[in-house]
Amino acid sequence: SPCAFSTAAQQRSTGDECGPEDPSEEAKHPLSDSALEHKAIKLEEQVRDLTERYRRALADSENVRRRTQKFVEDAKLFGIQSFCRDLVEVADILEKTAESAAGQAEPSDPNPALKKIYEGLSLLEAKLQSVFAKHGLQKMNPVGGRYDPYEHEIICHVPAEGLQPGTVALVTQDGYKLHGRTIRHALVGVAVEAQE
Repeated sequence: SPCAFSTAAQQRSTGDECGPEDPSEEAKHPLSDSALEHKAIKLEEQVRDLTERYRRALADSENVRRRTQKFVEDAKLFGIQSFCRDLVEVADILEKTAESAAGQAEPSDPNPALKKIYEGLSLLEAKLQSVFAKHGLQKMNPVGGRYDPYEHEIICHVPAEGLQPGTVALVTQDGYKLHGRTIRHALVGVAVEAQE
């Protein structure tokens, strides 16, 4: 029968007549102006809260980025710190050997081999110090300066003859800094007032 089968056009027109947007339902739930204002205020508060959270998260991520960048830069600068500590011990041995050779090689000494050894050791020591400087490693020369516990380690006290108390009078082992950070304290004798 023709009534049993309906076409898509008929179904569409039938569905259009009784849709969910029935004007009779809207009339049942009207929103008052005060309810709309209250809802708008709540939404504005949520927007402010979310905006503040976003700003904080952005600031936190920027801080983390800066800290990470600083950490990476420090790792690049100070990654060779333990290697430098070991190398300054070699520099100490080289310096002491050069001083010893200098004491043996007197100008009136007829032994030219000893003079050549001393000259070679001096050149080697100078080259080593220039390589140290190139990589940010510098020897501290604290004699005559004020004692600083971050850079010096006191091994003895000496009478202050012509020096102010608290100044470094002698150095028994040189200290070194790597890019301004002390990697080995200088072993020093500090001048003190003579006690009578």
